[in-house]
Order: sequence, then structure tokens, then C-alpha cells
Amino acid sequence: MLLFHWKANLEGHIWHMFMTFTSLILRANIRVVDGKLSQTCYLMALDSCYKTFCKRYEKIEGKPFSIVDADSFVFHSPYNKLVQKSFARLYYNDFLRSCSIVDKDSREKLEPYSGLSSEESYQSRDLEKVCQQVAKPLYDTKVQPTTLIPKQLGNMYTASLYAAFASVVHNKRDALVGQRIVMFSYGSGMTSTMFSFKINEFQHPFSLSNIANILDISNKLESRHVVPPKKFVEALKLMEHRYGAKDFVTSQDTRLLVPGTYYLTHVDSMYRRFYAVKGDTAATPVTNGH
Repeated sequence: MLLFHWKANLEGHIWHMFMTFTSLILRANIRVVDGKLSQTCYLMALDSCYKTFCKRYEKIEGKPFSIVDADSFVFHSPYNKLVQKSFARLYYNDFLRSCSIVDKDSREKLEPYSGLSSEESYQSRDLEKVCQQVAKPLYDTKVQPTTLIPKQLGNMYTASLYAAFASVVHNKRDALVGQRIVMFSYGSGMTSTMFSFKINEFQHPFSLSNIANILDISNKLESRHVVPPKKFVEALKLMEHRYGAKDFVTSQDTRLLVPGTYYLTHVDSMYRRFYAVKGDTAATPVTNGH
């Protein structure tokens, strides 16, 4: 199914290694994160990708790119405040590039920060607030429709970018036909990428409306089960206890799983993992790797 018209050469990449903001605790499947440094690394990657993206766009299209040239911006979404800061950062980049989309009033508000170094700009809370303020009208139309699932489900790492894209398909449906979408994939900075595509019109069953109907996002969000925080803490403790363990059988409580879901049944003495499928009583247990 070719739903999108890809322009693979309209991409910006960054290959710097931004792994110093996280430390792995080997005894458990958890990490300790330096939140402030993590945010700075994200914005550094965003800046680098956007600058490269703009250069390639101008080379191919023969005109400068600014945020008004795309209809939607979809971001890797650890949390929504960072998404807001990210779009505001793109607005600041357009201001520094003297793009015409920055009106006189916004330019006057941003002018006091025009002389900041890159490092100073990442640390300036005042700049951050002003950028979000002047970018908000564009954020509401170009970014807000992408935030539904990331806001509802939280950080999904790799999946967060495409959950955000599914959100805009859900919210705009056929209105997306002919529109340009800009995607920013972070990947801890090492392979951050910004790319864009335009959406073509296709007939049923590949129409955007039908895809949105099949996604059925509203009903899926409504069907979630509410549990107290205590249950969540218990699940985390069990996960930590079983991290790297062998020779155990799971509870196999599948009441909250939808039919067709694969679930772990046990791990044997050789660390082989065995799975079953809910609702498939005749199925042979599946072994990891088979």
C-alpha cells in the first residue's frame, strides 16, 4: 500500500552520540535519567536536524522553508511539554533565519535573545516562555492534533512518534490529503532524523477515513481499565524481581488482555521463553525464536 508520496531526500540527520544523560542499572531493567541534560540533548538534535532539513528543502524546492510550509509537525513525544518546547524552538530558528513568517510583534519580543549563544539559548527559561507564547497560534493548528495518544498513554519511546501520527490521522482524516507532514524522530540523539512527506488521496479501503475507522482510537482509549497506583507499583516490583530470572511460571491472568494477544507463560532453566495466545485453546505454546 503506497499511501504516502515520500521525498526521501528531504531529510536532516544528526549522528552525534547523546547517551550521557542516561545510566543503565544492570541489576534491574531501569535507567536513571538526567532530565535537564536529556531535554538539552533533544533540543540540540532538533536544531541540527531542522537546519539540515531547511538547507535541503531550499536546494530541492528553490525557496526557503519555514514552519508555515508544513501543515503538521509530528514529534517524538517523551512528554507533551517537550513537544510544545520543540515547536517553539523551530519558531526561534525561523526567527534567527529572518523568515518572513515571524511578525513584527513576535520579532520585537524575541529580539533581546538574538545574541545568545546556542548553549545559552538552551538554558534560558525566559526565551523558552517567549518562544512558546509567540508560537502558540501555530502550535494549536499544526501540532495540537498530533498529541492525543501521547498525552493519553505517556512515553512509548519509538512508538511515540507514530502514535502522534496516528493521532493526526484520527483527528483530520481526509483533510490531510495533499498536506505536508514533518516528522522528527529522536532516537536518543544518535540517529535523530527529520523528514517530510505529502499524503495522496486513495480509494477505499486505503482512504484516510477508513484507516481512521480501523484505528478506532476513541473506542480503544475508552476501553482502558482503571487500576489504583498500588497495582502499578506491584507490577513494577514483579518486573524488577523477574528481570534476568529463569525457571518461573507466570500467573497467566489474561482477563484484561484482548483476544489474540500473545502473553508469556513461563521461562525454563535455559532462559527460553514460552508464549500462548488468548482465546486460542488449541494452539501449541510458542517458544521464543520459533
